[in-house]
Amino acid sequence: MELSARNGTDTIVLIGAGIMSATLGIILKELQPGLQIHILERLDIEAAESSDAWNNAGTGHSAFCELNYTPELSDGSIDISKAVRIAESFEVSKQFWSYLVQRGILSPPQNVIRRIPHMSFVWGEEDKKFLKKRYNALQQSHLFEGMIFTEDDVVMKNWMPLIMEGRKGEQVLAATRMDIGTDVNFGSLTKCVFDHLKKQEGVSLYFNNEVTRINRDEHGWKIGMRDLKGDKMLQMEADFVFIGAGGGSLPLLLKSGIPEGRGFGGFPVSGQWLKCTNEKVIAQHNGKVYGKAAIGAPPMSVPHLDTRIIKGKKELLFGPYAGFTTKFLKKGSFFDLVRSIKWNNIKPMLSAGFHNIPLTRYLIDQVRQSPDEKLEALRQFYKNAAPGDWEMVVAGQRVQVIKKDEEEGGILEFGTEVVSAADGSLAALLGASPGASTAVSIMLSLLEKCFPEQAETTEWKEKLTAMIPSYGKSLSTDRDLALKVRQGTAEILGLTTEAN
Repeated sequence: MELSARNGTDTIVLIGAGIMSATLGIILKELQPGLQIHILERLDIEAAESSDAWNNAGTGHSAFCELNYTPELSDGSIDISKAVRIAESFEVSKQFWSYLVQRGILSPPQNVIRRIPHMSFVWGEEDKKFLKKRYNALQQSHLFEGMIFTEDDVVMKNWMPLIMEGRKGEQVLAATRMDIGTDVNFGSLTKCVFDHLKKQEGVSLYFNNEVTRINRDEHGWKIGMRDLKGDKMLQMEADFVFIGAGGGSLPLLLKSGIPEGRGFGGFPVSGQWLKCTNEKVIAQHNGKVYGKAAIGAPPMSVPHLDTRIIKGKKELLFGPYAGFTTKFLKKGSFFDLVRSIKWNNIKPMLSAGFHNIPLTRYLIDQVRQSPDEKLEALRQFYKNAAPGDWEMVVAGQRVQVIKKDEEEGGILEFGTEVVSAADGSLAALLGASPGASTAVSIMLSLLEKCFPEQAETTEWKEKLTAMIPSYGKSLSTDRDLALKVRQGTAEILGLTTEAN
């Protein structure tokens, strides 16, 4: 059976009903209302994989507390370039979300985003020196104005009473704090956007449909899919395809056969949280407190004691604990990794594995950890943690990008990457953190790459500026504009006061 997907207007197919497809879909519909947009999802609801609130950290990644975004270089200096880029991207996201609030699409905004302090916490003389150098380096950027550094135990006890319990007279401690950090429920955000898109003319969502084939001919792209409820095969045509299926993006990119996708592989990493079940303990902590990752750990495994607001309820999580599985999605297949191995990517994958033996060892150690050992990791943060107050829950699945490298054969990339066809007719998003927080910036870059002619028109530029007032300008170099934008979005999103 073939679905009708073209009726004289450009047809867009978005694969995966998560935050990425939601963001691209609504931006495109705002820019060009006549577009036909079809969203394909293998599960029965949107935001059920990486975008679900329990499957990600919920941190509004702005590099305030994430120490892995500010590496120490061989000369002892701190590289803040990635942190500045991420902080700027998050300000862009907040502008777009403010636009959605003003349009009545996100209402109330507190269901999606709340203000909560972001803190970094370290112990030991060497890590204290690192944190102090990081703090001093970040003061070069106005995007980090308001950050506080302290070595004072009394101050830290006020900031994070749970963490400071039982540490009297302990080794050297240090912390930083940014009061304007945020907690974001990307699941709620995704659902709000899709609820709006469903009502728009020319937009269709197909749940329980698994994409099995992507190929193109002289007329455009043809997407084959299986209706999992009716157990029948369907086909859809498209002028442009976006693959935003989280861990499932890599296999679909490989199915497309575009030359630009050759050599890409993926390394799956699973996750778990310790979730607090004691309401009295939960009430005593208010913040996202990040520490330093273990040697060899992937960025998604940076330990943090994390206040979350999920469905209006305050939660407290610690982790994530990393693990290894051959699945690319939480609800995927154990054959995902094997099926992703092709002749054109086997060399980069083997090479990346050889060059990342510490990561392999780290993941093996994590998988072998007993419940007592997992609790001991929590006690490095919260010394008085009682085993009866915590339960293990499964977090989301991530696939780290592996790509060809001229010197090393293959390298493991931490972050996100957009791979697009030369003619811009197909694009796939690979990778993980800080993807969701920077989704708007990622999609703006995708528009410029895949729709270059339209992106240069006055009409699109004006509409994009209406959605994102700083569009085309640099928040990292223009202090006055950055602070004006930050204040404006704080008022619209209700971020002027801290969440209760």
